[in-house]
Amino acid sequence: MTGYANTKKDLLKRLRRAEGQVRGIHRMVEEDTYCIDVLTQVSAATKALETVALSLLNDHLMHCVAEATAEGGTVAEEKLQEASAAIARLVRS
Repeated sequence: MTGYANTKKDLLKRLRRAEGQVRGIHRMVEEDTYCIDVLTQVSAATKALETVALSLLNDHLMHCVAEATAEGGTVAEEKLQEASAAIARLVRS
C-alpha cells in the first residue's frame, strides 16, 4: 500500500486541476496572450504542483518513513536518505 492511499482522491483532483491549468497556459501562448498573464498562470500551476508534492512528501514521511523507522536498521536509514534527497529536489526546483 502506498503512503498516499488515503489522499489519492484529493491528489488526483489536484493533478487534474493542474493539468487543466497547463492546458490553459498552452492555449494562452497559442493565442499570443500578454506575457505577464501567462506568467501568472504558470505561477498558479507551479503552486498547484508544489501542493501535490508537499502532500506526497508528508504522506511518505508519515507512512513509509515512519514504518521503516519503527523497523530500524538499514531500511530506516535508506528511507530517511530517500526522503532527504526528495526534499532537496523540491527545494532546488
